[in-house]
Amino acid sequence: MARYIFITGGVVSSLGKGLMAASLAALLQARGYRVRIRKFDPYLNVDPGTMSPHQHGEVYVTDDGAETDLDLGHYERFTGVASRQSDNITSGRIYKTIIERERRGDYLGATVQVIPHVTDAIKQFAQDDTDDLDFVLCEIGGTVGDIESLPFIEAIRQLRNDLGRGQSVSIHVTLVPYIAAAGELKTKPTQHSVRDLASLGVQPDVLVCRAERDLPAGERAKIAQFCNVPASAVIPALDAKSIYAVPLQYHREGLDLEVLKAFGIEPGDAPNLERWEQIVARLQNPEGEVTIGVVGKYMGVPDAYKSLHEALVHGGIANSVKVNIRWVDAELFERGEKEVAAELEPMHGILVPGGFGERGSEGKIAGVRFARERKVPFFGICLGMQMACVDGARAEGLETASTTEFGPTEEPVVGMITEWMTAEGLQKREAGGDLGGTMRLGAYTAKLGGNSVVASIYGAEEISERHRHRYEVNTHYKGVLEKSGLVFSGMSPDGSLPEIVERPDHPWFVGVQFHPELKSKPFEPHPLFASFIEAAVKHSRLV
Repeated sequence: MARYIFITGGVVSSLGKGLMAASLAALLQARGYRVRIRKFDPYLNVDPGTMSPHQHGEVYVTDDGAETDLDLGHYERFTGVASRQSDNITSGRIYKTIIERERRGDYLGATVQVIPHVTDAIKQFAQDDTDDLDFVLCEIGGTVGDIESLPFIEAIRQLRNDLGRGQSVSIHVTLVPYIAAAGELKTKPTQHSVRDLASLGVQPDVLVCRAERDLPAGERAKIAQFCNVPASAVIPALDAKSIYAVPLQYHREGLDLEVLKAFGIEPGDAPNLERWEQIVARLQNPEGEVTIGVVGKYMGVPDAYKSLHEALVHGGIANSVKVNIRWVDAELFERGEKEVAAELEPMHGILVPGGFGERGSEGKIAGVRFARERKVPFFGICLGMQMACVDGARAEGLETASTTEFGPTEEPVVGMITEWMTAEGLQKREAGGDLGGTMRLGAYTAKLGGNSVVASIYGAEEISERHRHRYEVNTHYKGVLEKSGLVFSGMSPDGSLPEIVERPDHPWFVGVQFHPELKSKPFEPHPLFASFIEAAVKHSRLV
C-alpha cells in the first residue's frame, strides 16, 4: 500500500511547493523508492490547456495527451517518471465529473454537496493507479486559507484518517521573510499559516521554510515551538544558484530523513546522489559558453517557455558549457532588417519556439531567414518549423505563402488537416469544433529518413515525441520546399504528416512539429538540444 505525502503551502514563491515536491521525490528515488507526484489545482478550468501563457505559464503535455500544469514538467525532469493525465486534477475537472454523474442519475436523486461528493471525488483521484508505488506525493495548489483550496484541504484531512496512522505525512511550505529595515527574519507568517492549516484539521509533520537568509537555530526552535513540530523538522529552503542543486541542498538540511522519520521508517543507507552532484559540477564549472537567441512572442512571462529554457540548459550540461538565453520579442523584427541583424548577429544559435496566433509571425519568419542566410544554427519547434517552411516557400518565389491559422491565403503551406492515421486507427478533428478538441495532443510516432541528420542525432529510425498543435505542413508543397533545400526527414507512419524538416547544406538547421523540450531531463538531455548546443559551440568558434 502506497504511503502519502501531502504538500500544502502558505505564502511562498511560485517554485516553492512544486520544486520541493520534485526534489523530495528525487531524494526518495535515490534511496530506492518508487514515487509519483500529483498536482491538485484549485482553478475551475477543466484542464490548463485553456489558459493563456500570459496568465499561467506554459502548458505541459504528457504522453497520454493531457494538458497539465507546468509543475508536472519539474516532476518529470527531476524523477524521470513520465507524467500521466491522472497526475493533474483541477477543481473544474472534479466538478465536471460530479455534474456528469448527477446528470446520469448516479446519485439516485440525493442532494449533491461539497462533502461528501466533491471530497470523495478528490480522494478517489488521489488513490487511483497507485498499487505499484511506495510513495505518492500530492501537491495542493493555492494558499492555505483561500476559498478555492478548502475542498482539497478537507479531502486530505479525511484521507489521512482513512489511511490510518503511519500512512501519511503532511508537509507545509511557508515563507520566512527577511525585513531589511529591521534586519531580522520574521516567523509570524509561518506561525499564522500553520495555525490556519491546523484549524482546518491538518497538522503539519514537517515545515519547509523558504528564506533569503540562513535560518538560525534560535529561529528554527521558535518556529518548532509555536507550530508544534520537532526542531529537526523545520527545514530551511534557501535560494539556490540552480534548481538542480536543490535536491542536494534539501538532503543536507535533512528533509528526506525527517519525512522517513515521520513515517517511522529507518532510513538505511545514504541515498545515491552522484548524478545530481555531476549535474551541479557541470553547471558550476563550464568549459565555455554560448548565446542562444529565442525569437518568441510570450516574452513578458518567464514561465511561458519553462520547459524550453530547461532543455537548453540540459543541452549545455551535455556539452559542458553555459547557455546564455537571450529572449527576443518577434514583433521587434517586423520593423525592418536592421533590427533583425542588430539582435541576432551576436547569437551562436537561433531558436523559434511554438505558439498560437498571428502576432509576431513575420518576426519569426525574419528570424528563420536570418539563420538560413547567415548559416547560424537554427532550431524550429512546432510553429517554428511551420515558419521555416513558409520561409522556404517564399524563398522559391511564393511570396504569399502563409498558414491558414492566420486567415485565408493563396498559398496555404500550413493548414489544418482533419484526418490522419495512427497505430490506433483513423484520428479525426473538426475545423469548427472546440479549440481543445482540434488539437493533436500527446505522443505520436515518427519515422526518420535513414540518411538524415536527425536519424544520426537520435541514433534511431523511429521515435516518439509529444505534440500540441492544430495545424500541419501541407505535403502538397513538398516539391517546392525540397527545391528550396528543405528535406522532409521525419514523417508520420502513414507518410501523410511531416514531422521534421532539415537543410543538409546548412551547418545545423532542423525544424520539428513536436515539442522535444517536454522530454528533456538534466541527467538525460534531449538529443536534439544536445546536438543544437554542440552546433552553437562550433559556430561560436567561427565568429
